[in-house]
Amino acid sequence: MIQTLFETPSTYRLTETEMAAPVPQVQAVLFDFSNTIFQMISLPTWLRRVGAAAGRLALLDAPGAEAEVCHQLRTAFQLPSVVALQESRDVSPERHRQAMRGWWSHVDFLRGAEDAAYRELAAPDAWIPYPDTEPVLRALRARGLGIGIVSDFPWDLRTHLAHHGLDALIDSCVISYEQGREKPDPQLFFHACAALGAEPRATLMVGDNPVRDGGASACGLRTYILPAENRTGERGLADVLRLVT
Repeated sequence: MIQTLFETPSTYRLTETEMAAPVPQVQAVLFDFSNTIFQMISLPTWLRRVGAAAGRLALLDAPGAEAEVCHQLRTAFQLPSVVALQESRDVSPERHRQAMRGWWSHVDFLRGAEDAAYRELAAPDAWIPYPDTEPVLRALRARGLGIGIVSDFPWDLRTHLAHHGLDALIDSCVISYEQGREKPDPQLFFHACAALGAEPRATLMVGDNPVRDGGASACGLRTYILPAENRTGERGLADVLRLVT
């Protein structure tokens, strides 16, 4: 086989027969979780839940108090020490908890209430699906496609799926904390495809991070990257249905 001068970096190789054959139809769709099919509750809502749980709710009622907490959170997240803690934070619950505590310790309102803050972050109803998540999942299910999740997440996100009655629409979850590795590690994508019984080249990965989720393309998967923007309305997932026809 004649090699091209520059090859796309990849963890898979096609045979000459596969290269000449038609591209296979999509048999399965993998989704990132956070900011793709689910989002965290709003920051003000989370802060008030933390305040109620820690007996500090009144502190948020002072004029400008809530805005100041948000400002401190954003500022603290830029600190070199906090940035360093975020590296590989989703490979284990312990590392994620350490990363969050290290961040929140720089915020007056959260200092000393880190345990309550973490409980509210991981609560089953603290993560909610986008308005178009369920309709798209059901449409994919109706077409007989396998559906999986590949997510960098530090706890069992299945609790959030179950809370919103969507667990029956997901066939498999590959989660970083269970695997001890984060995207774009190829093993996560290959494991997800194997769990669905789908060839990588017949699988579509949908996410919002061009590096982490886009890494699926080096494993032979087709990849669709959503705009990395905060959404409260539909996420734009209906486009996925056009990609699997």
